[in-house]
Amino acid sequence: RDGVRRPERIVPLPGQESVWDYPRPPEVRAITTKVRVVQAGQVVVDTVNARKVCETSQLPAYYLPPTDVRTEWLVASPNRSFCEWKGVARYWHLVVPGADPVADAAWSYDEPTAAFASIVGHVAFYARAVDECWVGDERVQPNPGSFYGGWWTPDIVGPFKGEPGTTGW
Repeated sequence: RDGVRRPERIVPLPGQESVWDYPRPPEVRAITTKVRVVQAGQVVVDTVNARKVCETSQLPAYYLPPTDVRTEWLVASPNRSFCEWKGVARYWHLVVPGADPVADAAWSYDEPTAAFASIVGHVAFYARAVDECWVGDERVQPNPGSFYGGWWTPDIVGPFKGEPGTTGW
């Protein structure tokens, strides 16, 4: 595709996983590891019932159940996008009291495709948009680039889609 060659897969060490071992089409995995999102010192999400969506070459996105999200701090955005696997996503502004609003900090699927029914209404946050995201005791690094919303933890190796020049692989 467009003459771009993807770099070599990084071989995972024990306890790590490679995004190149994730399936395509992607799959949803239920996880019981504690997941948190923090903005302006306030806990926005605290859950042990997350869904992790894994897709070849991409960092996983974490979808968080609305029962564990401070949904009163989410304001609907007019923005939408389309995923070939999940369908139409809607976006959310994050408005934590006493803090500056964050436009399009999160997204969700009201009517995902059948394969992704388990994430209906779950909210995913861009790690680059909020102050802190955590998976267990690991602070998340944001997905490289400005498009994908995956979360990078030390147990995941790439290379990852997202940086300039990676759209062709």
